[in-house]
Amino acid sequence: MFTDSHCHLSFPEFADQLPQIREAMAEARVDRALCICTRLEEFDEVQGLAARFDNFWASVGVHPDNEDIAEPSIDDLVTRSARPKVVAIGETGLDYYQMDERKGGRTVADMEWQRDRFRVHIRAARQVRKPLVIHTRSASADTLAILREEGETGGADAAGGVFHCFTETAEVARAALDLGFYISFSGILTFKKAQDLRDVASFVPLDRMLIETDSPYLAPVPYRGKTNNPSYVPYVARQIAELRQLTAEEVGEATTANFLALFKGVAS
Repeated sequence: MFTDSHCHLSFPEFADQLPQIREAMAEARVDRALCICTRLEEFDEVQGLAARFDNFWASVGVHPDNEDIAEPSIDDLVTRSARPKVVAIGETGLDYYQMDERKGGRTVADMEWQRDRFRVHIRAARQVRKPLVIHTRSASADTLAILREEGETGGADAAGGVFHCFTETAEVARAALDLGFYISFSGILTFKKAQDLRDVASFVPLDRMLIETDSPYLAPVPYRGKTNNPSYVPYVARQIAELRQLTAEEVGEATTANFLALFKGVAS
């Protein structure tokens, strides 16, 4: 019924909790989850979850904001993407949120290492024909520009992918859709002050939309402030259903169909 398209079940918050989480997922009719890699150092654990459980899948990538870690090469990503049940490249993209030039912090020029890392992921994804999981925060213009420069414009040779945990403007959403990407919404959609984001969710076509938890972060109302987990993803579906005068089940079925269409290595 429901699919969590982005979660981090390898994180310490979930140590020794997987049996309870899986039980809660079953009760909430959450049938699938994509476990996201943020460092090469954690890849074996992330892929191990996918190999161990029949309704988990994995990605391989290095989060744009991670420093002092193993820097990925195209070959690193390509080789790991061939492991069983690895269906995506990422999480990758750009994150300028902590950058503050006005306070003497890093400048856009100082973030070239992030842009280089992003290009490595895009080139690997295009080589193996697996979709990208895109993270963009305070960097949407550069994110979109690099995707275009690297040929990700929706053509037959494009890797495609999803802009995960979307928090950007309607204009950014339109640009991402024009490039052939899906848009994924998280529990942020349920927050009281997120009306602008709900407006975006109201116009994104249902057949180009995914839902996610980004757990352990961003638990939806009524669990805001607590540790998130995949069993809470139906709350995102319910918020979208309310916006579109649908049932949560209809949103769950549609977003699961989109997930299966995008991540072609996932069994239906």
